[in-house]
Amino acid sequence: MRVEKARFIPEESGRLVTAFLERFFEKYVSYDYTAELEEELDDVSGGRLNWQKLLQLFWRDFQPKAGEVMEQKPSEVTAALDEFLAPWLYPPREDGSDPRVCPACGNGRLSLRGGKFGAFVACSNYPECRYTQKFGQGGEQAGGEGPQDLGNGIELKSGRFGPYLEREGKRASIPKDVPVADVDLEMAERLLSLPREIGAHPETGKTIKASIGRYGPYLEHDGKYARLNSTAEVFETGMNAAVAKLADAASGGGRRQGASREPIAVLGAHPSSGLEIKVMSGRYGPYVSDGSTHATLPKSADPKAVTLEQAVEWIDAKAAKGRPLKAKRSRRGRRRPRPNRSGSSGPSEGGSFASRALLRRTGISFRDVLADPDDDPDRHQGGEAPTVAVSAPSTPCSAQVSQSSLSNASPTKQR
Repeated sequence: MRVEKARFIPEESGRLVTAFLERFFEKYVSYDYTAELEEELDDVSGGRLNWQKLLQLFWRDFQPKAGEVMEQKPSEVTAALDEFLAPWLYPPREDGSDPRVCPACGNGRLSLRGGKFGAFVACSNYPECRYTQKFGQGGEQAGGEGPQDLGNGIELKSGRFGPYLEREGKRASIPKDVPVADVDLEMAERLLSLPREIGAHPETGKTIKASIGRYGPYLEHDGKYARLNSTAEVFETGMNAAVAKLADAASGGGRRQGASREPIAVLGAHPSSGLEIKVMSGRYGPYVSDGSTHATLPKSADPKAVTLEQAVEWIDAKAAKGRPLKAKRSRRGRRRPRPNRSGSSGPSEGGSFASRALLRRTGISFRDVLADPDDDPDRHQGGEAPTVAVSAPSTPCSAQVSQSSLSNASPTKQR
């Protein structure tokens, strides 16, 4: 399904799936069965029927049917759908001839085929006969017509992406704004002749071309492009209009979708900087600018009634605010130094790991090493605090402790 102008349009794949279900699972898509199943589901919701029993009854009949369909070959399924859709794919012809006869070769039979891009109708004499018909051309649209000859070797064909023209291997799609019924020999010649050369640019001397691309009609000059509004402009745009459109696209006019680049009003010079203040129309609304600072107008302000004093006030207020500074973020993966017990992140006052390990063996704490014995004379037995001399380590994992210091230390457990 696709939606066009609030209307649901069935797609070809949906029609094919519906035909498959109606052909192989007719019981499960019939009106009576779905109505009965809906009532049973209401009973399950109301607690009057066990849901497991309902599923068991459904699966008992559905599983064998699904297995039977799965055992069939894809070609058998396609042949069954071809027969099922025959009244829609091959409607009666006005002359009463067989609608399955190929209109191109005259002796081949038309049948439904499955391809890389979906289902289609083709002649049985392929590859000698390359006649094909879109699956969506059913009912009154499937008139069994092949390519339409427009003259001068030009054929109007219908492909996967819509109608197109072809002559001696060169192709041209029919633009969306051109009805297929209006495509005659003259229009076909013009479309196949694209790109159209308008002339040399007056400044660069390089050729300006008009053509139709994937995204619609456009102008091209020296690797730069400008959009055109319709297919008619491709054949009607002259040099002056082309130069103006290219200049407008280069300055950003095409991206602004018609937003005016001319100031709404010129108010005068700023009393401090001397820069000219203008009222401009921007993407998010009107604003005033002196060329360096932009200030959005309040919602209640009329852009055409703004005075110079108001503009100066708004610009100065915006300049005073400035840009907020962004907080610097630390680098990911970088380890910060681990703080010690004292709260600082520098080296520990206790020395290296080897020094601390040696002191633990002697039973001396770091407090004893760092404390002044005069501050607490009763702290150690004997009245005198041990003197420990710790020399600066020659390496990060070395320390020296004098033997005299160890002799005055408290007794420890001997190993």
